[in-house]
Amino acid sequence: MPNSKYQKLFEPAKIGKVQLKNRFVKTAAQTYLFDSGEHRISTLAKAFYGAVAKGGAGLVIVETPAMEWPLAETGDRRFRIDDDKYINDIRKLTDAIHIHNCPAFVQFYHRGSWGGALADNKTVAKRVAASAITLGKLKSVFDESSEEEPPKALTIAEIEEITERYINGAVRVAKAGFDGLEINTAGDHLGNSFLSRFWNKRTDIYGTQNMENRTRFAVNILRGIKKQVGNDFPVQILMNALEIGAGDEGITTEEAKEIAKAFQAAGADSLHIRSHWLGVHQGSFCQDVLFYPEPHVPLKDFPKEMDWSRRGLGANVPLAAIIKGVVSIPVLTVGGLDADIGENALQEGKADLIGINRRFFADPEYPKKIAEGRPEDIAPCTHCNNCNRSYNEPRHCRINASFGRELYEVEKAAVKKKVLVVGGGPSGMQTARVAAMRGHDVTLFEKGHYLGGSLPLASMVKGTELEDLPGFIRYFRLQINKLGVKVQLGKEFTPSDIDEIKPDVVVLALGGTPTLPEVPGINGRNVIKSSDLYSMLRFFIRFFGPKRLRSLTKIWMPIAKNVVIIGGALQGCQLGEFLTKRGRKVTIVETEKELGKWMYPERKTRLFYWFRKKGVKLIGGVKLEEIKPQGLSIIKDDNKQLLEADRIIPAIPLAPNLELMDKIKGKVAEIYTVGDCVSPGIIPDATASGWEVGNKI
Repeated sequence: MPNSKYQKLFEPAKIGKVQLKNRFVKTAAQTYLFDSGEHRISTLAKAFYGAVAKGGAGLVIVETPAMEWPLAETGDRRFRIDDDKYINDIRKLTDAIHIHNCPAFVQFYHRGSWGGALADNKTVAKRVAASAITLGKLKSVFDESSEEEPPKALTIAEIEEITERYINGAVRVAKAGFDGLEINTAGDHLGNSFLSRFWNKRTDIYGTQNMENRTRFAVNILRGIKKQVGNDFPVQILMNALEIGAGDEGITTEEAKEIAKAFQAAGADSLHIRSHWLGVHQGSFCQDVLFYPEPHVPLKDFPKEMDWSRRGLGANVPLAAIIKGVVSIPVLTVGGLDADIGENALQEGKADLIGINRRFFADPEYPKKIAEGRPEDIAPCTHCNNCNRSYNEPRHCRINASFGRELYEVEKAAVKKKVLVVGGGPSGMQTARVAAMRGHDVTLFEKGHYLGGSLPLASMVKGTELEDLPGFIRYFRLQINKLGVKVQLGKEFTPSDIDEIKPDVVVLALGGTPTLPEVPGINGRNVIKSSDLYSMLRFFIRFFGPKRLRSLTKIWMPIAKNVVIIGGALQGCQLGEFLTKRGRKVTIVETEKELGKWMYPERKTRLFYWFRKKGVKLIGGVKLEEIKPQGLSIIKDDNKQLLEADRIIPAIPLAPNLELMDKIKGKVAEIYTVGDCVSPGIIPDATASGWEVGNKI
């Protein structure tokens, strides 16, 4: 019996004649889990979409195939539908979903002006659009100087050819077993370039003289699909209900209502409603990004038609309600939703279907665990943006290391072993969790007084408003406790413990070793070593917790007003943000040319733009000459300069910590190292290494 708290979420639904067992919909964001080349339906794609279907989703919408062919054959990671020869391969994907009693849709969208080239300069597709328009000055919320070559304005013959491409593709995916189709006319992709008065400057039958012309491209595709595949093959249309940042030419909610009615009249079976903020693409589907590192614009200037009460989560729900008020077909809402926001939207009649994406990356069993009343067992999406870290490469998740791999279920080990994990950071907790799931007898030593390693400290620096690191820690703590892992806090491991415990396996998850730059004056009184700073903060975190301590640092910190940070990777940049928000004048220097290593692209762009606004100096490609009482002397482009500062803080990446491994070699049959201990990186790297080793034991 489904959880009664979520009665509406677990009610059956229909899109056309396709039956959904509940209202959870996995939306079609790109995973890039497909292969390039001739056969693109990969094991990774089948594993992930199969896991989501098995995990209880009411509907799975698979990410878009390539619609812009001819394409560069190498590199592009989207499956192909431009020939009948691909049908049998695609059926293997739909079979992997259907075996779990879950219907499967697929999204079609044409990138339009997003064409461009791959890293090897092979053209992916020509950049085309309704009109030869670019963002121009809008392009730059973050880079005022940015301008690009306009896309090619399509001729009527080319529009008709693309229309036939959609229709023929629909015929093939129907033959391959897909139960329905979503047409993406949202974002700033090709479909929206006809609907929006900002993008569309045509004066022919595809122009903006009236709504019939504006919707003609999408309507012709929709009607063509229905004619060729049949009315029983449902078609959902994804559309912008609001286009933000385009002034008077952006799609308004009043225009969106007319567009929605036109789509329904043409035969659409359901509508997927979102919004789009011009020049901030990721902020249009991950609205929480708009609040990093501070709100994108003053809060008073955020669109009043949307709900910003949760810092972007659920922001689109009111737009779905507006459209639902003028159509009779099902309406899907999306954008940082969870079961609580989704249930409320359904109860209040604001939507019919709840679209979720990132939470399925974090835990494909999200609906199943909600239905079973086990929310504490859900691996939480921490909104870290790791899943948007790369383009055209398989995506990964910070908390769910199985995402982007072939194995989603932990298999029992053939032989039960006694496993000792040394270190309670993310890699250690992950290793302990997986090893215990495999049936091993696991003990975890942590020399500190709490689990999480450096995560509580990171939570204090990052804050908890946008990234849910406390949720990450709670999840792993609870899981290893439920799995019977014996945790010993305040216990520092020594080689003699092996003689007492007699483990079959030892996993070292000790974390990395703090490092210092080789520069004269590093031991000066004006240098705050990161190891000393972190030790002090860990002491206070033990008593106050990350959230309370973060608040207290706004009142007082033992750090002077003028600071130079040595190290421009993720650690240094986040420290710079933290100090800047506390009124410090900050300069960040890096010996490498590029700053921001390990930062996720969208967050890096936003943070560096914010740094410029706040007067934070970023200097890359420097040689560190000397730390003096007055500050840091550097050489940049053969020019020597003194960066005046009251305090110098090194914040450079850790080094491997393998000393203990050398001491215990030969004392135990199996020894593994995980996380920063062997390969310093960031949180996703740590959980991934713990997953790999845990599954080996």
